[in-house]
Amino acid sequence: MNKAALTAEIIRKKSFLCVGLDVDLAKVPSKFQNSPTALVDFSKAIIDATVPYAVAYKPNIAFFETYGVEGMAALKEVIDYLNTKHPEVFTIADAKRGDIGNTSTRYAKAYFETLGFDSITVAPYMGKDSVEPFLAFKDKYTILLALTSNPGSADFQRITANGTPLFEHVLATSKTWEGSENLMYVVGATQADALKKIRTIIPDAFLLVPGVGAQGGSLEEVAHNGLTDEVGLLVNSSRGIIYASQGEDFAEAAAASAKRLQLEMAQLLEQKELL
Repeated sequence: MNKAALTAEIIRKKSFLCVGLDVDLAKVPSKFQNSPTALVDFSKAIIDATVPYAVAYKPNIAFFETYGVEGMAALKEVIDYLNTKHPEVFTIADAKRGDIGNTSTRYAKAYFETLGFDSITVAPYMGKDSVEPFLAFKDKYTILLALTSNPGSADFQRITANGTPLFEHVLATSKTWEGSENLMYVVGATQADALKKIRTIIPDAFLLVPGVGAQGGSLEEVAHNGLTDEVGLLVNSSRGIIYASQGEDFAEAAAASAKRLQLEMAQLLEQKELL
């Protein structure tokens, strides 16, 4: 999927919602907890319940990797289900990979070709030769960690050199890399105060924004500062949707939570005159 198709889907659904599939089997309804197919069955149920309101899905790879070969087989089944049943949605491998040279190429092949994701999250700490191999794939997107929601983000991301925070150096420098048109960026919702400045550096790039809901980020503030004429925004919600209920009504509760966010997003898109 290319960015034009993603934008079209956002306008069609009046939503820029990404649902995070952080499937913790200790938190899913009891009927799944002793099932060998729980990762797949729960993920599919969440997808089917929320897909009218979501334009993207983001499996957190750690929650699958922890189960070894079986977990990775489950991940493959989930992404195949998305690509087959819901090819209109954008898929994100939340893997936070990054290494130099041929290693990055192998990571890219694993997630773009073998598994079939549209995008992958990547850490920029090792610089351009750790990121450019991901950028070489046509109609595949690299979502670079820029300014994250966690408290520890201040340890490095906001360190100032020559009067400029490190995350701003990352944004500006990444624009010079080969294939930079295939870059998107992670900016935490709890960092919404920085979005205005970020938009002066990368005015048109898509932003993936986690942290709305459970982490306390403001959807309205994120949309006000993050939306562009081409939309350019995906807001992720994980726990607030997939664990909206741990009872038999988990799918209905997930759908209701996703719908609430979608309705808010529709209003925000209308306010920006994007619909």
